[in-house]
Amino acid sequence: MPIYDFVCEDCGPFEQRRSFTEAGEPMACPSCEKEARRIFSMPSTRSMPIALSGAMSRAEKSAYEPTVVRQPAGGTLPGTKYSPGHGGHCHH
Repeated sequence: MPIYDFVCEDCGPFEQRRSFTEAGEPMACPSCEKEARRIFSMPSTRSMPIALSGAMSRAEKSAYEPTVVRQPAGGTLPGTKYSPGHGGHCHH
């Protein structure tokens, strides 16, 4: 079950494990039992595999700073050869 962050107006923030179906619903503060609302925060990436953490970081960056990819001046990428018979749409 995921851990969600909540904030009580009187007691402050706290975390609570809840099912996905309960995630958006308010809950009672464990200290004073007043209704607390869910707050949104960044997920913890400390326990995440490095590859997944890196992928999330690149995805976040690309949302604001997309990488511009251009074809090299020669028309082909290094290490590749132009083969007119392969992958073309026109067959004469």
